[in-house]
Amino acid sequence: MFGVRSTRRVTIRDVALAAGVSTTTVSDALSGNGRLPVATRSRVAEVAERLGYQASPAARSLRGRRTGAIGLYLPDEAGNYAYYMELASGAASAALAHGMALTLIPRSEDPAQVTGFPMDGVAVIDPVEGDPVVRALAGLGIPVVTCERDLTPGAVHAGVIEGNYRPALAALLEHLAEQGASRVAMIAPGPQTAWGLDMRTAYQEWRGRNGSRPDLTYEVPFPPSPELLREATLRAVRATPAPDAVVSGIDGAAVGALLGAVDLGLRVPEDMLIASFIDSPALRGSMPAITALDLRPADMGRRLATMLSALIAGGTTPGVAETLEPQLVFRESTAATLQR
Repeated sequence: MFGVRSTRRVTIRDVALAAGVSTTTVSDALSGNGRLPVATRSRVAEVAERLGYQASPAARSLRGRRTGAIGLYLPDEAGNYAYYMELASGAASAALAHGMALTLIPRSEDPAQVTGFPMDGVAVIDPVEGDPVVRALAGLGIPVVTCERDLTPGAVHAGVIEGNYRPALAALLEHLAEQGASRVAMIAPGPQTAWGLDMRTAYQEWRGRNGSRPDLTYEVPFPPSPELLREATLRAVRATPAPDAVVSGIDGAAVGALLGAVDLGLRVPEDMLIASFIDSPALRGSMPAITALDLRPADMGRRLATMLSALIAGGTTPGVAETLEPQLVFRESTAATLQR
């Protein structure tokens, strides 16, 4: 006999039972009210998303004059990179769990094009120092949170979530050295974003611990076009004398480095190590699979939307800051000592 899937609407009580909290806590967590721990808000949002809970239209209307939408301001070329798409997906899921819609906002030379969207708050991804659009968004009177810190002098936003990257970046570089690499080429953006600055700082500190390590930085604009990224990657791989390792701080460059090495007749990892400061499905599925930092973009997106929800509802005080820990994933592309 075939079962019939229930079409009963998931209630706030269902979410409370599954999360092990009270219905009041669920209501506060999803609306951003109260003074709940961030971990509790995130757990309730995840349970609500898993169960398919949606607030009723009547409940959503209690938000008064709010639009019920938040913005996600993304860099140029974001659609070319898995990191930004995974982050946007996580943010959209968490926004829906909090009864809000997510609007993707592309970068624009005209701040008026961006600031005209009706929204209750906005998350800025990888803010670029001096970006006039970010300054215009901050002047709208709505909460602005950033994924990574804004390096613009005097910039103050309602919240920030930072990845604790520098220790992880240093650990990856040390891993390459332990595998025998001494000439490590790095493909990196400039220092106009916190991500680019932290990457370059970690690399220079690593070089400083051994003065014989050359500076093999290959800079690309942030974010680069696929053509500029490919050009920088090939220059790094084909440099003379050749590097014994290439590490990329731009999503997609590590696969390009792998292909470039193969074109030159080099074996990975025997002749050249390849690693990435950003993980992606392409790196996990390449042959050999490529060592990388998992920056947890979906988690970043969910936490940004949850933080915005709490700020919009007044459940969190502006100035909130959180840290996200990346994970170093070792794969075959840097297992040189196992190949000898």
